[in-house]
Amino acid sequence: MNKQQIILNTEAFVKDTLKNAEGGHDWFHILRVWSNAKLIAKNENVDEFIVELGALLHDIADSKFYNGDETIGPKMARSFLENEKVDNAVIAHVENIISNISYKGGNFHQTFQSPELDVVQDADRLDAIGAVGIARCFNYGGFKNRPLYNPEISPKLNQTKEEYKNSEAPTINHFYEKLLLLKDKMNTKTGKKIAENRHNYMETFLQQFYNEWEGKL
Repeated sequence: MNKQQIILNTEAFVKDTLKNAEGGHDWFHILRVWSNAKLIAKNENVDEFIVELGALLHDIADSKFYNGDETIGPKMARSFLENEKVDNAVIAHVENIISNISYKGGNFHQTFQSPELDVVQDADRLDAIGAVGIARCFNYGGFKNRPLYNPEISPKLNQTKEEYKNSEAPTINHFYEKLLLLKDKMNTKTGKKIAENRHNYMETFLQQFYNEWEGKL
């Protein structure tokens, strides 16, 4: 089976698997990350086949929707790709991308490094910031029934992985605990350039939010 057909089959598999997913982690999130990854990959020395598979499968079973189990996503990806007769070295690389892509509180030390992971990670992080990132943030906060903002609850920086995963803090806190930190964690030149603009947009949004909250406008 040629690589393009495998990509098409992967697209169909992911669309079907995520058809009832939460709005910030659904097929359209995957589609945006896939598009971002292909854009970034043009300026990087990478295996574009691995980049595309990694982008398409990176959230096939996000652990936050599986009681924190981080093994399900890589297993699902491997099972699918083995069925597609993909080379085992490629499958292992994609598994490593899925296992190492997540932010996890910012204190997570990746056990795997590759240019392909750098590209997919940047693509995923770009979808967490800017206008779409803001929309996704509040969508997930609503999904978890979290308050929009509580001035009495301060953001908690430098959280452990477990604290980050179990947080029930107001949605606005997530900007300080993750989203505003992503700009300086981008791996690629293209990712950094795009992130700068999206970061500035979030800062403008937050200032407007506080002005309205406090009745200044």
